[in-house]
Formats: sequence, structure tokens, C-alpha cells
Amino acid sequence: MSESASQQEFNIQRIFIKDVSFECPNSPVIFQKEWKPEVKLDLDTRSSKLGDGVFEVVLSLTVTAKDGDTVAFLCEVQQAGIFSVGELSEGQLAHCLGAFCPNILFPYARETIASLVSRGSFPQLNLAPVNFDALFASYVQQAQQASETPAPALAEQKLDS
Repeated sequence: MSESASQQEFNIQRIFIKDVSFECPNSPVIFQKEWKPEVKLDLDTRSSKLGDGVFEVVLSLTVTAKDGDTVAFLCEVQQAGIFSVGELSEGQLAHCLGAFCPNILFPYARETIASLVSRGSFPQLNLAPVNFDALFASYVQQAQQASETPAPALAEQKLDS
């Protein structure tokens, strides 16, 4: 194996649930209503360096289903993974941790949410696929625009972290 091939190394060390929560605050009344929910998905990713070339990536998903103003359920999952990443440029590493790894984690989080919603006795919930590459590109573009515009010190610190 050549040196350049070993530098492009990528391995999944572990995939795990870091945190999970399911709440049905208005049961059993919610089960007596006609089921016409508004479902909202919020997602976030974060990563941290655990060691030389080893990173934890956490994909957080929050699904909120409401019937009018009444919350039917709230489901939160933090799906995490530990990844070994070979030497990459700063931009390649950011893309790997911000898009590639969340793409790997999403199917696990989606299955966990579907299972929890089903166990809460609600109809099947299948989350649509998410284009993490597009989300990451949008984030990079917003960060570049923000760096071109004079910003308060707090915003600059947040972008650097």
C-alpha cells in the first residue's frame, strides 16, 4: 500500500446512540383526535477530535409532531460514531466530518426514530433522506459570507469553534 493510499484512510470504529428521548405529553387525549399532524424535523451535527486522526461525530435529530397547537410527540435522537480519518486537507476533513459521516449516521437515527414513534403507537414515520452535502455547502457559503461582512466578536468566535 502506498503512502498516499494510507493517507486517504477512513474507518468506522463504532456507531452508537449517545442520547434518546421520546415524549408524548398529551396522551391519551391525542389518540382520540383525527391524525393530521404537522411534522417538523430539526437536525444538527457536531464533531470533536478524540485523538490523532480519530473523531466523534454526533448527528442530532429532533422530530416534533403537532396537531394544531397540541404536541402529539417529541422524539430526540443523538446518533454518534467514532471515525478514523487519514491525513486530509482542512477542507476535506471539514467535509468528511460535516457531510460524509452524518450521511453514514442518518439511516441509524432514522430507524431509531421510526421505532420510537411506532412504540408510541403513532402511525409509521419514515423520514425523507437528507442531502448533507448540500447542507454542508450551504453552511460553508454562509460562513464565507459572514466572514466577508464585519461581525461582532461573538459571531467570529462561534465561526472559529
